[in-house]
Amino acid sequence: MEMNASYTSLVAVGDSFTEGMSDRLPDGSYRGWADLLAARLAAREPGFRYANLAVRGKLIGQIVEEQVDAAAAMKPDVITLVGGLNDTLRPKCDMGRVRGLLEEAVERLAPACGRLVLMRSPGREGPVMERFKPRMEELFSVIDELARRHDALVVDLYGAPVLADPRLWDVDRLHLTAEGHHRVSEAVWQTLGLPPEDDWRAALPAPQPQAWAARRTSDLRFAREHLFPWIGRRLTGRSSGDGLPAKRPELLPYETPLS
Repeated sequence: MEMNASYTSLVAVGDSFTEGMSDRLPDGSYRGWADLLAARLAAREPGFRYANLAVRGKLIGQIVEEQVDAAAAMKPDVITLVGGLNDTLRPKCDMGRVRGLLEEAVERLAPACGRLVLMRSPGREGPVMERFKPRMEELFSVIDELARRHDALVVDLYGAPVLADPRLWDVDRLHLTAEGHHRVSEAVWQTLGLPPEDDWRAALPAPQPQAWAARRTSDLRFAREHLFPWIGRRLTGRSSGDGLPAKRPELLPYETPLS
């Protein structure tokens, strides 16, 4: 794609990854890669409009039911769709159903925008994620296939080793830090054909060795505060996003923050 590409509107569809957890602002709200991308696009294009329909914890069926038609009706220049990963992390997952729902979403979104952007979500380390790796990679194969069929772009975050670095993940080990979101924003920016500003794939400096006791304390805290509640929600069919509204439900002009 050409480096002088121009975009006047963006609609982001998805779950916590697109909502922006855990890139927390001082007021307690979440920013994230989609907000960062919108700010950069708005700086290039007067009157740029942005909507973010993402809600944490949503499964692909909920994304299709609650977000896809609304996004399609807005007819923006760019729609980003990231979904299905929450399904693969459930104890039971019907990958055939996930495939069908993703296909339905793409078939409805691709004709409604100038450019549809899909993603292979970033990898992360640890035994919890290792268990679900085959499902995740099956999901990414579906995404690649749908992109080829519908002329969508794919941002391959999974293929970037730096995004598996634990230092780019919050203490819950499920959501990116501010630095992680900055890198995703740059990855999408470049995929849209815009001039690179950073090397989002660049490795972090070598980590300082961590004592066994500190690692153990960190692991226990993670299990108590994040892993066990996360497992409990999945076993009972609950979600962290139950009852929460869309982050930015209307396609409105985006005003770039002063700072």
